[in-house]
Amino acid sequence: MNFIEELKWRGMLHDSTPEIEAHLESKKCIGYIGFDPTAPSMTIGNYVQIMLLRLFQLSGHQPIVLMGGATGRIGDPSGKDKERELKSFDELDSNLNFQMEQVKKFLDFEGEHKAIIINNLDFYKDMNVLDFLRDVGKTLTVNYMSSKDSVKNRMDTGLSFTEFSYQLLQAYDFQCLFRDFNCSIQMGGSDQWGNITSGTEFIRRNLNQKAYAVTTPLLTKADGKKFGKSEQGNIWLDSKLTSPYKFYQFWINADDKDLLNFFKYFTLKSKAEFEEIWETNKDNPQLLKRILAEEL
Repeated sequence: MNFIEELKWRGMLHDSTPEIEAHLESKKCIGYIGFDPTAPSMTIGNYVQIMLLRLFQLSGHQPIVLMGGATGRIGDPSGKDKERELKSFDELDSNLNFQMEQVKKFLDFEGEHKAIIINNLDFYKDMNVLDFLRDVGKTLTVNYMSSKDSVKNRMDTGLSFTEFSYQLLQAYDFQCLFRDFNCSIQMGGSDQWGNITSGTEFIRRNLNQKAYAVTTPLLTKADGKKFGKSEQGNIWLDSKLTSPYKFYQFWINADDKDLLNFFKYFTLKSKAEFEEIWETNKDNPQLLKRILAEEL
């Protein structure tokens, strides 16, 4: 499987840094996605990124799941129009432990391409504020950071120094993973492009090395509402919060206009298998929904 070609036919490639295809073809690569534990469970919104890691692994590369034990304590301003309410450390730790177990259901943690889970709190727990300001804060200018959409879009409504510093943390995460694990690729949603490319800049400036970025489009529904929610709220990847019946019904009740995108994003069938199923049943959307719902 060619990772970039796989993303293209699925409509899952939004942007990437130059020369990434040659980099992926040159060797087995290591890439990561970060997940902040701000909710009690992952949702199917998170599952978009889990699918990205799964496809990366199936393409012969090694995925890292970076759990945000540190970044979750700060709050990512990306895509938010106001300051996040900070969670308690106990709540974040509980969420993180639960989500780590969830991820283990979706990726292969054995064999040559085995997935790795890392907590980014390990990068900061022995660092004091002066070390952070000298070693991390000096890498990027305020002008550079302010040019990113996650910051620029909040200038009118207000942005605390806490959330402003999030970009530095995510960038330093990438540098640590590159240094310690030879992780050369960071992936995420398109709203993360600014944070991710800040990380490639950290690696260029501080390690004199080259790193790469890949983002997916933000998946929305035909009615313009955020993907991952129903009329009853979030669709969780946990049977105690969303029953298997409700999870199944989310896909069955999907708008016909969303079906093609949903199928391409979430099936693990090959392109040839998908095209055969789609062409055979394209006039019967309810059957296609059942096929997808049963697979998921």
